[in-house]
Amino acid sequence: MMRFLVQAVVTALGLWLAAQFVPGVAFSDGLTLALAAVLLGLVNAVVRPLLVIITFPLTVITFGLFLLVVNAATIGLTAMLLDGFQVDGLWPGVGAAIVTGVVSWIAGSAIPDEKKG
Repeated sequence: MMRFLVQAVVTALGLWLAAQFVPGVAFSDGLTLALAAVLLGLVNAVVRPLLVIITFPLTVITFGLFLLVVNAATIGLTAMLLDGFQVDGLWPGVGAAIVTGVVSWIAGSAIPDEKKG
């Protein structure tokens, strides 16, 4: 449970930064940002694995770059499901996916993994 909360906070930070730096990504308020982070975590847990399996041939052909489109699609789906979270198309979704991915990568390298220790 603690790991999910930490991941939700990291995702919220990534989405907030995306809203600051990526044109076409916006939130109406802080509550919407928090709900978007939690909903994105659920979408990534349920829908993303199916998308990754379905798009595996494209991912192989593009040497993994198509995963950016998959991540953008999960962010777009989250925006469709949540009023107050806006993503204006594919390229803002890709930008948001890059920003949230970099933030998650940095946080993952900074926060020690309990299972490894």
